[in-house]
Amino acid sequence: MRTEARLFTGVAAFFAVTAAGYGWRSREPAGTAVLTLAFLMAALVAFFLHVQYRRRGKRAQDRKDAEVVDTAGPLDFFSPHSPWPITTALGSVLLAVGVVYGLWLALLGLGVLGHGVFGMVFQYAGRDGQSSNSPSRDGGSSTS
Repeated sequence: MRTEARLFTGVAAFFAVTAAGYGWRSREPAGTAVLTLAFLMAALVAFFLHVQYRRRGKRAQDRKDAEVVDTAGPLDFFSPHSPWPITTALGSVLLAVGVVYGLWLALLGLGVLGHGVFGMVFQYAGRDGQSSNSPSRDGGSSTS
């Protein structure tokens, strides 16, 4: 992920220089705010990718001597069924519609969106890497 982190760092630097130049030359707050926001979003992605690279180390794509077979196998754990993406999407729709129709609907959407994001982030917080459908922890059968 080192290459991706460097790429997004370059994008963030571009938006930072562009925001500074635009803000200095135009003195227009809306465009400067949008460019600053673009800088912050690119910097956030670059930071995340850099942390992942430091945490997990080099991938096969980062090594020059890697073979295609080095990338085979499972990538990571992905939830087979989860209600949280649907909850997050519903919250996003309610928030967007609430911007048009009223503050009460936007606040309701913000609450649903927050609940969905919180659930998605902490769904497997206590997961220790073991399968949850194993018979028992001591190796025996769960039926006595």
